[in-house]
Amino acid sequence: MSATLETLNFDNSCLRCLPVESNMEIYSRTVAGACFSFVQPTPIDNPRLVMVSPSAMALLDLSQYELERSDFVQYFSGNLLIQGSRTAAHCYCGHQFGYFSGQLGDGAAMYIGEVVNSKGERWEIQFKGSGLTPYSRQADGRKVLRSSIREFLCSEAMHYLGIPTTRAGSCITSDSEVLRDIHYSGNLIAEKATVILRIAPTFLRFGSFEIFKPLDKISGRMGPSVGRKDILVQLLEYTIKTHYPHVAIKYPDNDTGRYLAFFEEVVKATAKLVALWQCVGFCHGVLNTDNMSIVGITLDYGPFGFLDVYDPDYVCNASDDGGRYAFINQPEICKWNLNKLAEAISDVLPMTQSDPVLEKFDEWFKKFYLEKMRLKLGFIRKHLSEDEELMKSFLQVMKDTGADFTNSFRLLNKLKLSAPDESFSETKSALVSQCTSLKDLKRRFKPSMPQSQLHMLISMIQANPNLINQMGQTALRIKNDLEKLQKLQDLNDLTEDQKRQSDNVLWGQWLKKYLERLKVEVKDLDINFLKNIDKERIEVMNANNPRFVLRNYIAHNAIIQAEKGDYSEVRRVLKLLQNPYASQINENYQTVDYCHKAGKSNGDNRTFDYDGLPPDWSHELRVT
Repeated sequence: MSATLETLNFDNSCLRCLPVESNMEIYSRTVAGACFSFVQPTPIDNPRLVMVSPSAMALLDLSQYELERSDFVQYFSGNLLIQGSRTAAHCYCGHQFGYFSGQLGDGAAMYIGEVVNSKGERWEIQFKGSGLTPYSRQADGRKVLRSSIREFLCSEAMHYLGIPTTRAGSCITSDSEVLRDIHYSGNLIAEKATVILRIAPTFLRFGSFEIFKPLDKISGRMGPSVGRKDILVQLLEYTIKTHYPHVAIKYPDNDTGRYLAFFEEVVKATAKLVALWQCVGFCHGVLNTDNMSIVGITLDYGPFGFLDVYDPDYVCNASDDGGRYAFINQPEICKWNLNKLAEAISDVLPMTQSDPVLEKFDEWFKKFYLEKMRLKLGFIRKHLSEDEELMKSFLQVMKDTGADFTNSFRLLNKLKLSAPDESFSETKSALVSQCTSLKDLKRRFKPSMPQSQLHMLISMIQANPNLINQMGQTALRIKNDLEKLQKLQDLNDLTEDQKRQSDNVLWGQWLKKYLERLKVEVKDLDINFLKNIDKERIEVMNANNPRFVLRNYIAHNAIIQAEKGDYSEVRRVLKLLQNPYASQINENYQTVDYCHKAGKSNGDNRTFDYDGLPPDWSHELRVT
């Protein structure tokens, strides 16, 4: 059953069930005793559509006809208010890079309302970039085209990869301009103000429950609603009733049982989410507690990145000097954030009761991770204890050879039990072709700070060992740089030919182990059916190993054109990401290298493949 823009079925339960402050003025302030503040979107000049996701908008029961209306951009830019909506900004706090930051809130986002669709599903919709709120602090409440395109594309990419996520409905830019210091150099440039529509079951997050936090001894900050246990209970009960109704039904008269079961659900959902991230090579970049969803979905796409070369220490956020949110750290950081959530609700659920649940995180993460990895490797009939070691060795060979993460997994589908000798050689050659050059490997191990500065800091620490405890993130940065320096020295005596020979040996050794493991899958089966068994296994692998992910250079290439007013490439990339597991070989999955055309690339390539190795210029991309 379709709805129109005038007949969306709004039921704004957040504002009905949770406290909203009475102050309607828009200026930066501390908001005490409330979860929301009423606000109004700030209009933008000449709004125009960059892209829309029909499947995301269908969650609201909106048909293609509604998306093509001439006034669509007016409604979904915030210039016109949608009938039944009630715009507000959410108050929350957060631990950022390990330290409590106090009140944060929706500084550039805006709750529009909750739509209950014809299936009975509740979807909260939100504008991002729609103007000032009480939580904007010194900012302007706006988002620009480049960051909006990245968030839109990645939201939809993650959905089609099968990873729980917020959705993106529309992306609308304008002639309104905002000033941004892109390179943090003091040089401001004017960029187009852009608004995206985000869709999710809820945008409540761990930080929503931190507004009650008492004074933090380290940061000296506290939540704006400290001591308001009544609102904490109100927020908990609303969250459980609305988003975990089975928990509310199971424990109607047992508060402790209800809160404990709720926390267990959040721990389990978060463990599964981060396991899926690790299996697809997704690095979030800013895993603060205010960016962690209370329903276990991927939330807030900022300086994210998908792995190119497999590097477990990959840091996608150039502002993360210490590598706190490096790819390999994500599971442990999510567990740390869950501990902060447990602290936030400890007034009603003592830590002595939540701690044992939190300790299950590692077990659940491992379970979900191994389940997915077995599918990626084609182990669909038998689960062996040694599978985990084979997975680890696969990742280690990728790391040692500098192999592409996404493509290496995908290329394993070339190995066939029905033709082991021929396919073995083909698979090994394909994997070796995905290994980076020695030159690039050395570049990746280059320390982030000058060696003179590094040696000076080490000398200072040696003279005063207690100094390291005062360095915070700098200490982590020193540790990481020392490791890089050692790896760089190990590579200095290697030649390109020697590296390629080493790559061949390493992949050959691993593939022999993998082939033997695949043979276990078909032990005692009729060998006449090997081709059918190969086909079944490859279908499973292809459905779990994406061919396309939103690599940073693909997004950047599309943004270059979009900033010139040409949205054809971002729309093409969106279409591509809606079918990430594509197996068609006759499609044209090649695009123009707009970065090269813009004179920002020194390479000879004029095009690149969406599923190929990254162009040279992409190595210098930095996102903060």
